[in-house]
Amino acid sequence: MSRTIRYLLLLAAFLTLGLAIEVEPEVIKDQSKLESINKHKVYFGEQLFHGHFTNKSQFRENPEYVLKVGDIIHINIWGAREFQGDVTIDGRGNIFIPQVGVVPLEGIKNAELQPTLEKSLQKTFNDNVFVYANVRDYQQLSVYVSGSVKKVGLYDGVSTDSVLQFLDKAGGIVSGEGSYRNIHILRNNRLVKKVDLYAFLLDGYRESFPFRDGDTILVQPMKHYVEVDGDVSRPYIFELKEKHDTVNRIMKYALPKPGVNRFTHIKRLGMREVSQDYTLDKAGMVSVKSGEKIIFTSNSHLQSFSIAIEGEHSGVKHISVPKGTSLYSLLNQLSYTPLSHIQSIQLFRESVAQRQKELLETNLKDLEAKVFTSGSSTPEEALIRNKEAELVMEFIKRAKAVEFKGQIILSAQEDLRNTLLEDGDRIYIPRKSNLVTIQGEVNIPNTLTYKSGEGLGYYIDACGGYTERADTSEVLLIRSNGKVEKYSSAAVQPGDSILVLGKTDTKNLLLAKDLTQIIYQVAVGAAVVLKSF
Repeated sequence: MSRTIRYLLLLAAFLTLGLAIEVEPEVIKDQSKLESINKHKVYFGEQLFHGHFTNKSQFRENPEYVLKVGDIIHINIWGAREFQGDVTIDGRGNIFIPQVGVVPLEGIKNAELQPTLEKSLQKTFNDNVFVYANVRDYQQLSVYVSGSVKKVGLYDGVSTDSVLQFLDKAGGIVSGEGSYRNIHILRNNRLVKKVDLYAFLLDGYRESFPFRDGDTILVQPMKHYVEVDGDVSRPYIFELKEKHDTVNRIMKYALPKPGVNRFTHIKRLGMREVSQDYTLDKAGMVSVKSGEKIIFTSNSHLQSFSIAIEGEHSGVKHISVPKGTSLYSLLNQLSYTPLSHIQSIQLFRESVAQRQKELLETNLKDLEAKVFTSGSSTPEEALIRNKEAELVMEFIKRAKAVEFKGQIILSAQEDLRNTLLEDGDRIYIPRKSNLVTIQGEVNIPNTLTYKSGEGLGYYIDACGGYTERADTSEVLLIRSNGKVEKYSSAAVQPGDSILVLGKTDTKNLLLAKDLTQIIYQVAVGAAVVLKSF
């Protein structure tokens, strides 16, 4: 990868992660634009299907299971006669029990197994002979999965596996197309069961259903939905069972946060959107139709909120400020110590951290898609691609675990009177330091005392030099105020951190580009050096 491409990737990372941009709400008049925005919304339930059910089976008692040739039955006989062991239903559908003889079992239900064996023993023995039997394991069966799923097909399992397991094997429900609340189970082309996954998502309730070989799971199209946003724990698009529902019921899905006291009902009027505000006590009286949107808001009547103060200062850890307070005004209220590094004060915001996380997850999804769609021209190349895919998936797993800081970089030239605080903001006051921290691809990551006049080479050499994986053209300086710069000839300052990024070890140019961009995102947004492979 050329240095020009690396520079452009780094620049893109700075633009997306280093800035916090607030945009006024716009009135969307173009229907095609509105539909494009909705495609990027997350539907409630999408978090279910990521392969966590695929390789699991649930073996439990199934009274409706029909015994087949090859089933293994564990039998215990005690009393006047004793026997213990596993017997297999043979090709004629029978088992043989010593001193009892042949017992036909094929075709009977599991619930009938115990009574059938008891009758056979009564024909041979008098009283004082008892039996206990159970199926050792159920045989595999095949279930069709069809409708709005990602991979329609025939999938193996056991009769006691859940609908969740078969849907996960089919890649999950197609986002924005398939229904989570209207799933049909068909047997011999007849509906035998309806499944609503919201019972599991909301309450953890999962009704067991005994599958039979040849059953079909049919995911119906989603018909009705409502979008929820604002101060809620679940800002998703929720599916409705009917064409409309009350805001009060929708609140049970979305879980408004404490302090919410209003909501905005947004609906379409032709090609335009119109909105109306209500107090929360009207939630049971306002009906929302499919395709409409509800935004919950909090603190609209509160006059103050809390800000966390951390780091080197001599005041309180939390301070209550009126709404509309600027960062400049708050900083003038704090009590500093001689060691407070006032020029490097840092501001962190949850919404910025969430945005950073969302941007990363979008890039990780794109990377994952490219991994599984890369073709191979030879068997040897296919083996290499498979091994590389395993490494990339492990990289994706590690990247998802990264926690972003949500920092808003404060420029020395910025007028802090224009930066208004939000509820939940966190202010960190660094301590004056003469230390320099070196992380990443160096042989001995360490923290050194600052030495005036020395450049990057001095600190790298003091840490044992670069590793073989180091990308020496990609070294980042994190200043004491959190600002990230690409090292060229910039002077190292006291309190700085040096991040040495690694090379992306792949022959696939598309993957190399994506891996590099993700590594930059993590380094800039979380101050963490993430290794590729």
